Amino acid sequence: MLVNNIFKVVLLLLSAAFIALEGLEYQLEAAAVSSFILILLTVFYSRWTEKKSIYFIGFLVTFTIAHALSYMSWYTPVVGSGQTDYIYYLVNILYILAYVFLITRCLIELSFKEIFTQLPVPIVILVILDVFCVILVTDTAQNALNFYEYTLEFFYNTVIMTLLSVAVINYLYRNDNKSMLLLIGSICIVFSEVIQLAYYYILQDNNLGLIYSFFLVIAFLFFYLQSQLVFTGPEPAFTDEEYNNA
Repeated sequence: MLVNNIFKVVLLLLSAAFIALEGLEYQLEAAAVSSFILILLTVFYSRWTEKKSIYFIGFLVTFTIAHALSYMSWYTPVVGSGQTDYIYYLVNILYILAYVFLITRCLIELSFKEIFTQLPVPIVILVILDVFCVILVTDTAQNALNFYEYTLEFFYNTVIMTLLSVAVINYLYRNDNKSMLLLIGSICIVFSEVIQLAYYYILQDNNLGLIYSFFLVIAFLFFYLQSQLVFTGPEPAFTDEEYNNA
């Protein structure tokens, strides 16, 4: 129990340090701290979580590897104009894979037949919003990216929005604490990714670095909290009749 509490305190302190470093534009130091945080979080989850999910472990491990590679890229030679930045592609593919693990974790618990029967309108609306948001967000960085980078960013943003949509459907279907925490974490991830895109390609403002790192930390906090709970079955929709009979 003591070691468990020490881990939690260390993670909180390091998270605060990461946010502060990003806000002060110490990006190298922030990348090092965030990589260390993710390693500790992966160890913490694997060691002290009773009912582990192989998909959530896959998410943590893959995200950690991607973050560590991103940190190590600071020590590699600068990629010149016209050259291919292979680390950029590898890191983003790993991030995509990490989010796919998280999406899969949600989907395996759902009944597709019941979802499409009960929630056809929300699904259609979410698909339309996803397409609109992905195009809009990706186009903000179009002038700073070549064709292959733009394609990767487009696919990356598609996966992010898919995660959010799956989390929304999951919450509408289950209506429990675990699905609510997962939804909040997904919303924070989307905010973090969009602000990070603006920070790197549109406006180099240290306030944006502070904000996107804050949302990233909060997202992982909620992801961890939901990982400690189990899904419950779909809860009956609240009705006025049930309220009157209470």
